[in-house]
Amino acid sequence: MKTKPKANTKSETLADFKVGVDNVIFSVDTVYNRVLVLLRKRTEEPFKNCWSLPGTLVRRGESLTDAAYRTLAEKIQVDNLYLEQLYSFGEPGRDPRESPDSFGVRYLSVSYFALVRYEAARIINKANYSVSWYKVNEIPNLAFDHDKILNYGWNRLKNKLQYSPIAFEVLPPEFTLNEVYQLYCTILGENFSDYSNFRSRLLKLGILLDTGVKVSRGAGRPASLYRFDSEAFTPLKDKPLLFI
Repeated sequence: MKTKPKANTKSETLADFKVGVDNVIFSVDTVYNRVLVLLRKRTEEPFKNCWSLPGTLVRRGESLTDAAYRTLAEKIQVDNLYLEQLYSFGEPGRDPRESPDSFGVRYLSVSYFALVRYEAARIINKANYSVSWYKVNEIPNLAFDHDKILNYGWNRLKNKLQYSPIAFEVLPPEFTLNEVYQLYCTILGENFSDYSNFRSRLLKLGILLDTGVKVSRGAGRPASLYRFDSEAFTPLKDKPLLFI
């Protein structure tokens, strides 16, 4: 005769959560071939004077996405950006404000990642805290588990760039193919593809419209300006694609 397992009272106690949003905000600087992430220096405990990702606790009646946009709007001004929900981080003990027993408040972080062009984003200066761009390969030790969140976002960005059109979310409405290529090179490294193969594959997708206008930007022949064709991409968005 089988016996029922005994209930674990401790594990069945419902957790009392506070929900926060943490943003991994990447900017792409194609002029100096670097990817940066926005950090803020904390002015309060825990981790006072340590660097962290920009974040906030979610307010009553506020959606997670609205909280993410609010945090963005408090830190930078930008017209074109890409934003998506990244992952939820809620391991016990991730926040030192949590009670050591199982009956205290837990802190859950729902993270988002954003992508902007460096030259199109302006930091909003605040007197009571410091906000700064850091190169992704020169990040100081971060508060909480923000190193883990940042690494998760960095891997998501590199993978997403290979099968989705997120690059066109942050480019100007009209762009040259070389500008697209430089953005990919900055994030994925200069050896990910040569320009000729990249150009050929991108045009074969049929999602770019040639405006018929040519511009001279630097040395070399005038280059064609293109637009991203969202209607042409619609029937392709659920199909496996490789942009590179």
